[in-house]
Amino acid sequence: MAIKMTMKSMPEGERPREKMIKTGASALSNAELIATVIGSGSSQESALTLAHRVLSLDPKGLSHLAGANIEELSSIRGIGVSKACQIMAVAELGRRICSEQTSVKVKVAGPAEIAEIMIVEMRHLVKEVFKVVLLDTKNQIISIEDISVGSLNASIVHPREVFQPAIRRSANAVVLIHNHPSGHPEPSTEDKRVTERLVEAGQLMGIQVLDHIVIGDLKYYSFKEHDMM
Repeated sequence: MAIKMTMKSMPEGERPREKMIKTGASALSNAELIATVIGSGSSQESALTLAHRVLSLDPKGLSHLAGANIEELSSIRGIGVSKACQIMAVAELGRRICSEQTSVKVKVAGPAEIAEIMIVEMRHLVKEVFKVVLLDTKNQIISIEDISVGSLNASIVHPREVFQPAIRRSANAVVLIHNHPSGHPEPSTEDKRVTERLVEAGQLMGIQVLDHIVIGDLKYYSFKEHDMM
């Protein structure tokens, strides 16, 4: 009969929590960090074994958790709804930390700077998410607003939703940004059509659309850099 390896049966220096206390969180592996988050294992497996199971859910490993949902995580044997919620809460905290680090007004000189800010947050999303970056008269970021989630098309990305936050926050200009879950940032025909429509709407309202940036996996495509705007 197989013997379950529990955290308590491990040498004290190898237990994730004790290891974190002694050497700091940065010394822990991804699996050890997840094991610390979920706290306890199941009747058959230790928390560390469950953590490895979570990481093997997708070839992307840790980065996959950024877009994982409750149903997907809780379907793993030994990971119920409670543990799934704990994992998702930590993933969301990480996302918000990244977001808050960019909340201080940052002056941007070009597409690369905006892409660098957004690529960490958006490169692993499993759905297309459309955002708008609001800029003041000095090209400083006022805020980054979520507009829609889902496939990018003209009916979902409506000028009213795009420019409403820009008007509310008295933005001088905006940068459109969305991701391609495939990881390939080259714009589609629909991306181009939506961009043209929003540029025209911005001209009518006196709010300049400076660029449309498409985020891929550690790559981006700027309409402005490719002389498409």
